Amino acid sequence: MVISSTENSGQTVLEQVGPNIIHHVSNSDIAHPIVHVPKLFGIDFSITKHVFMLWLIAIIVAIFVIIPIQRYVKSNGKEKTRWTIMIEYIVEFIRDGISGPNVGPKWVMTWTPLFLTFFFFILFANAIGMVPIFDILGVINRFILDVPADDSHNFINGLLHGGPTATGNFNVTAGLATITFFAIIVAGAREHGFIKHWKNLVPHGLAWPIYIILIPIEIIGLFVKPFALTMRLAANMTGGHIALLALLSLMAIIGEMFHSAAAGIGVSLITVPMSAAISGLEIIIVIVQAYVFTLLTAVFVGMAINVHH
Repeated sequence: MVISSTENSGQTVLEQVGPNIIHHVSNSDIAHPIVHVPKLFGIDFSITKHVFMLWLIAIIVAIFVIIPIQRYVKSNGKEKTRWTIMIEYIVEFIRDGISGPNVGPKWVMTWTPLFLTFFFFILFANAIGMVPIFDILGVINRFILDVPADDSHNFINGLLHGGPTATGNFNVTAGLATITFFAIIVAGAREHGFIKHWKNLVPHGLAWPIYIILIPIEIIGLFVKPFALTMRLAANMTGGHIALLALLSLMAIIGEMFHSAAAGIGVSLITVPMSAAISGLEIIIVIVQAYVFTLLTAVFVGMAINVHH
């Protein structure tokens, strides 16, 4: 009987862990929008948490990147701070290390602004997702302001639904990848002409039966590139958070299974250091994923410009 009750209680905790993890990494449910907007043409334009985060990221990028650079340019380089020097190094790295080698010297100044926009936007979006802003607000709201957790009219409670990492949302990464998709077409059309760009998808001079197989493969490849960008970024940014939450949930699961707080504390001696290690790895992933998305976009655009078969 003791074993049976333990298994049941453990199973109950396990059933709660999955929905709790998904709840913390997904976009805020449409049933809990921050700002409710009536449907237009059958589409719900309510402001969810990730929409709010996208606006916040745009503001932060403007404050920390665009405005300092504008001041630097207007001062003819006289107002140079450590921050603008660091941004300058990043700009030169993207221009000389990513854009130039892929798109070539002719188009480097045309496409570098797009690559820089991708890099800074994704970098800040990834980094903000690592900061527990909303969790801290929730703790203050619950234990200091003494607001009930089930108060649906409270603004901060509305912010607690879903995760803060906008780039963990497949809709967001698909939007970024769609820009890459059209950038590839525009780059190829500007360099070779619209008709020749599509002809360049396959090598010339092959036997005609080969084109029956090759043309569908190349057309599918056009959509595989943005799909890969979509899945890679969102999956990497979501996977780390899921791993953290799963490790920390082990304390509650073990404690419930053995009906002992000591068991949960004992497990925490392993899970907390492991969670700290994963958090450190996540910081690296924040930078790497911004770099990889920017690099692959530059590679795909460069492939459309510099056709090699």
